[in-house]
Order: sequence, then structure tokens, then C-alpha cells
Amino acid sequence: MSRAAVAAARRTVVKVGSSSLTARGRLSEGRLDDLVAALADRVRAGQQVVLVSSGAIAAGIGPLGLRARPRDLATQQAAASVGQLLLAERYAVSFARFGLRVGQVLLTADDLHRRGHYRNAERTLERLLALGVVPIVNENDTVATHEIRFGDNDRLAALVAHVVHADALVLLTDVDGLYTGKPGRPGAEFIADVASPAELSGVDVSRSGSHVGSGGMTTKVDAAAIATSEGIPTVLAAATRAADALAGEAGTIFHPAGERSASRLFWLRHATTPRGRLQLDAGAVRAVVLRRTSLLPAGVTGVTGEFYSGEPVDLVDPDGVPVARGLVGYDAADLPPLLGHRTTELPAEFRRELVHRDDLVVL
Repeated sequence: MSRAAVAAARRTVVKVGSSSLTARGRLSEGRLDDLVAALADRVRAGQQVVLVSSGAIAAGIGPLGLRARPRDLATQQAAASVGQLLLAERYAVSFARFGLRVGQVLLTADDLHRRGHYRNAERTLERLLALGVVPIVNENDTVATHEIRFGDNDRLAALVAHVVHADALVLLTDVDGLYTGKPGRPGAEFIADVASPAELSGVDVSRSGSHVGSGGMTTKVDAAAIATSEGIPTVLAAATRAADALAGEAGTIFHPAGERSASRLFWLRHATTPRGRLQLDAGAVRAVVLRRTSLLPAGVTGVTGEFYSGEPVDLVDPDGVPVARGLVGYDAADLPPLLGHRTTELPAEFRRELVHRDDLVVL
């Protein structure tokens, strides 16, 4: 059923990795054109596509005379600056063969971590699609730092799939799907269907990415877990079989394991970086997790981190394990005198929740 849903998807997010677009450090026009042809067929059939494309840094390696993907941030940013222009230009030319226009959308993690920026990205992508433009999304590697990176475009693609209300996510890479071990090795078996991420507890997905990319199988499985938890079927397949993957006829299918949540809760769960921690006693954990109540000062035993009112914090159990995330109602500096006290024991200006239940999501 999920494969049929992928084929019939009104709107699909497609992610392609660097190794699928480049050869010897340079863009492979043949590979890119083959991918575009598959996507163009989809669009001309009346369906919408958002492309999340890696390849900017890899495309800049050759023109800058580098031998491999740079390790230092400054050179990565320089390569991305050169490569992003080449990548966007080549996509524009390739899609133009089919009478299609493209629009470039560069994002940093901060653009989705901040609620206002998240909504702006949502409006921009919706408008591009309404105008018949194929949005091409990439992380803005020229300005992103190690501290504010998505880390890989697989996770970015999963977040974008929710932002644009996609009906399917297709992750294209240089292998034909998920295996129980390294493909080609004895005993490694192809996994055609994944009903739940829990099924993969014994599967080795630790293989790193290619020499030109930053992701690996772990990031793809994590991205699939994010998307499927929001009711979005996900396909992992080889870029050389893009058309078959879009038709639901190739690769590994990850079946939906949940229902789409409100954008605000999704943003809070997946697109925010906690600025600190509130440690809860056992009673507060039960109240927040099981009864879904607001968090009050009486149930908090400790606070760590520097944060301000309105910023995201993790709520952790007595063992330090995060059980929820929420937008805190106080500055960190104001909290120590309040902890452990009942609301009625506090001055009037502090008689409110630390985290309101409407601003809280259970992890």
C-alpha cells in the first residue's frame, strides 16, 4: 500500500546525495540530467516535486584544484561558494529542456530552529510550487558553522517534507536500498520493507558516507524515522533508479508509523536545539509524560544551561534521560529560587507554569 502511495503522491520531496551527482570531484552532467529527466516526468504528470540536493561542496572540489572533500570549515565554505553556482546553473539548464523553471532555496539550521524563520521557509516553498517552479533546496554551506548545521541533507529533507506537507519522501543514494550489512559482503541481505524503525535494532547502519558526502546509512534511517513518524512513506533507493523509486517500484520502503502532527509540535520535536535542561522528579515525569500536564516548579529538582524565556529546553528524568521538550517560561537565572516550591508559595509574578502544556512535546 505504501509503494502505491509513493507513486500516487501529490507532492514528493526527493533528496539526492553528492556521490550520485559527481565524478572525480566535478559535477557529472550525465548523472544530473538523468535525475532531472525522472523528476520532470513526474512534474509533467501533474505531481509536484521539491528537490533537496547535496553536491555544492563536491562540485567545488575540482574547480578549486582540491584532491578531496576539505576537512576545515573555511575551505568547505569556499568550495560551497564556487560549487553552489555551478550546481544551480546546471539544474536550471537541465530542467529547461522540459520547459520547467527552478528556484534555489538555501537554508541553515537556524532557519528551521527559529519558529518565525520556519514559517517563512514554509510560505516561500508553497509559493514556488503554486507558481509551477521546482524548488531546489540545499543547506547554505557558505555560511553554516559546525554549531548550526543540519549535519546532513537527509535530515534536512525529512524536515522539508513536513514543512511542505509532502505525501512521500524519496532518498536517492549510491546503493539500491537498505541491507542487513555492507552490500556485497557474505550474509548481507536486502531489506525491502520496514514497518517500524524498531525492526532495525539488529541491523548495522553505521556505514559512513562517501568521500564527497557527509551522510551515511545512519542519517538516512534517521531521516526515514522522522518522516514516517509523521505519516510520510519513505523510499531509500539508488539514484540510477530514480524513476522506479518515484513509482514505488525500487528500493526499501519505510512504512508510515504515525500520523502527521501540528507544525508547531513537529518543529519543537525535530527542528529545535535545546538551550538547557530541567531535571524532573519522578512525579513530574509521570504528570508530563502520562497525564500531559504543564510543568510546575514543584516537580523540578535542577536546571542546567543558559537560556531565556521562550527558548526550547529538554525535560529530563531523574537519570538524565530526556522525556520531553518545551518552551520555557522563565530565564535560567530566575529559576533556582523557584524549584521545589508549590505555586501558592511563590510571589504573584512567579505563579505560572515553567512550561505550559501547549508548548510541550513528549519525546
